[in-house]
Amino acid sequence: MVRICLFPGLLCLLLGACAPGVGTAANPPQSSPASAATVDGRRIANADSEPQNWLSHGRDYGEQSYSPLRSINDGNVQRLGLAWYREFPGRHGLEATPLVVDGVLYTTAPWNVIHALDAATGRELWQYDPQVPRSWLRYSCCGPINRGLALWRGKLYEGTLDGRLIAVDAATGKLVWSVQTTPTDKPYSITGAPRVVDGKVVIGNSGAEYPVRGYVSAYDAETGKQVWRFYTVPGNPADGFESDAMAMAAKTWHGQWWRYGGGGVVWDSFAYDPQLNLVYFGTGNGGPWSRHARSAGRGDNLFICSIIALDAATGKYVWHYQTAPGDSWDYDATQPLLLSDLNLDGQRRHVLMQASKNGFFYVLDRKTGELISARNFVPVSWTRGIDPHSGRPDIPAQEYYGDGVVYLRPGPIGGHNWKAMSYDPRTGLVYIPTLETFFSYADDPAFNYIEGIWNLAQDPALITPGTKLPPPPDWPVGAHLTAWDPVAQKEVWRIPAKGLWNGGVLSTAGNLLFQGAADGFFRASRADNGRELWRMPVQTGIIAPPITYSVDGVQYIAVSAGWGGTWSTIMGARPVGD
Repeated sequence: MVRICLFPGLLCLLLGACAPGVGTAANPPQSSPASAATVDGRRIANADSEPQNWLSHGRDYGEQSYSPLRSINDGNVQRLGLAWYREFPGRHGLEATPLVVDGVLYTTAPWNVIHALDAATGRELWQYDPQVPRSWLRYSCCGPINRGLALWRGKLYEGTLDGRLIAVDAATGKLVWSVQTTPTDKPYSITGAPRVVDGKVVIGNSGAEYPVRGYVSAYDAETGKQVWRFYTVPGNPADGFESDAMAMAAKTWHGQWWRYGGGGVVWDSFAYDPQLNLVYFGTGNGGPWSRHARSAGRGDNLFICSIIALDAATGKYVWHYQTAPGDSWDYDATQPLLLSDLNLDGQRRHVLMQASKNGFFYVLDRKTGELISARNFVPVSWTRGIDPHSGRPDIPAQEYYGDGVVYLRPGPIGGHNWKAMSYDPRTGLVYIPTLETFFSYADDPAFNYIEGIWNLAQDPALITPGTKLPPPPDWPVGAHLTAWDPVAQKEVWRIPAKGLWNGGVLSTAGNLLFQGAADGFFRASRADNGRELWRMPVQTGIIAPPITYSVDGVQYIAVSAGWGGTWSTIMGARPVGD
């Protein structure tokens, strides 16, 4: 007999009496964390051969956030109901993407606490708390959040808010090794999920607004020993440059940029091509925001706001594409990267795709970095367009706001931020959680760098109550789920979101899209036309991306729910009834 039950934070939905972490599946399987011991690059690269699992952040190295599972489909998704849930302490929200291996779900809660759960019931198997110093929260923009884990040969890897990279035994939850990846006397933090490629754990960090100097590092997955490090912006020329790439980048900087760090942090987004052995990542904004303060008002400032490819074995520079030269608008290029093959002009191309914060959807050749195409997926005003030959945006000089105030769109939260987009090879569409925003920018003529706090070099009058500003333009503000054709570079359809924020996207072979939003609902829609088929109230916003997996032939959908100021919950849904 099914009935409605209520408990703090969630509606249990026609499933019968539910208690935190106690599922309703009959005869739940005995999950074994030891099965994670065989997860390696071969399994991740061939993730389609085991669709019951979710082995890496975007399921596979291409980061497509797409699953071949189809037991839950557009014909029966209405039968979905809550199977289990687990609430975590605190009111900080969740942004993590869980991993699932052979019936065990691994995820992270606030303050980097790692949990292993039975994927069918939500029963906790173990947890590990890395004891992050609460004082480090002062260096985090958005609370004690993180975006998840990586898995390799029986170990789970996590970057902690205070800059450590830790390895934990997947079977027991015991610490294997820990290494400090950032200087402890600088305001770095880590919020992104690591990836393991070619036997190396790759991790970046956050903190460009303070600001700091960006870099990405690789550590031996077995020992934690640093293998290589690639800096994304050059340091003080008097100290010499770490690589030819930094010497090249330094030619695009001016003044004494190194005094302010420079920015370009790698706080999210990685992908990997095993055939090319290239690891890809995006870099963040310049620090401070204003190029006038940062680089004497000149230069492209490589490699801020760039997509970069490195040799995974050595960390050597291979190519880059800069999305916002001389960035003065907080237009990070750290949004998710998708790898796929597309038929373009009669030719099969191996591509990398990104719906960038600056409002453009980019298609690049992932071997060479050549720009294949770029088109704005939301309204933009910071550039007149992108030259198809040089790949450079045509940016009017006044948009760098040397004098006065400029209103530009998108604003610093972007046309698309960190939330996962998904590529469905069946429909050929990319599904993007898009935003339409704008912002006012102005230089701070009295800017004075102060160590350890945000240094934006933005005119403080802009945030002083009562200050009279030029009237803002009548531009709409909102959020959408956008279906984008990456070949034709055009929007196919969109679904307006409720509120100015929406969650990451999952697509499946069942012709379904799953997404949460700010209005407290978790939804499923048709992937071909966007028609909503199912919704579940969760009474809190969802910004994390869902995943799907199966246990004993039963398909589940799982998602982390909650944002700052509300509860933090992970839940799993499965078909119920006959």
